[in-house]
Amino acid sequence: MPALTTLARVYVDDLDVALPTFVELTGEQPRLRFAYRDLTLASIGGFLLLAGTEEALAPYRGTHATALVESIDQVVRLTERDGGEILDGPNEVPTGRNLTVRHPGGATIEYVEFDAAALSSLA
Repeated sequence: MPALTTLARVYVDDLDVALPTFVELTGEQPRLRFAYRDLTLASIGGFLLLAGTEEALAPYRGTHATALVESIDQVVRLTERDGGEILDGPNEVPTGRNLTVRHPGGATIEYVEFDAAALSSLA
């Protein structure tokens, strides 16, 4: 169950202001851009930008990275087997399904299983 890719999470005040810098840094255009709860998000290069107010971002700041996986169900089994803690999910999200886990040792990771439309953005 290897991760398909892992994205560094970057928390920003304003996505439109932040994106030009990341376009320049990565040489890419955003692959995904969508709203989730009170946030706007964009995937660009190896980054996942999360934009919103301090209040909206607060619940997400403790998550260290976002990993795209083939199966959320496999992550649930791994978490249960290894004694991790499911903090949130599984949930239906705009790109498919997600789950946030605190692993033994303290790493907190969001896992996302992309639906077909979101998965095509990786190509």
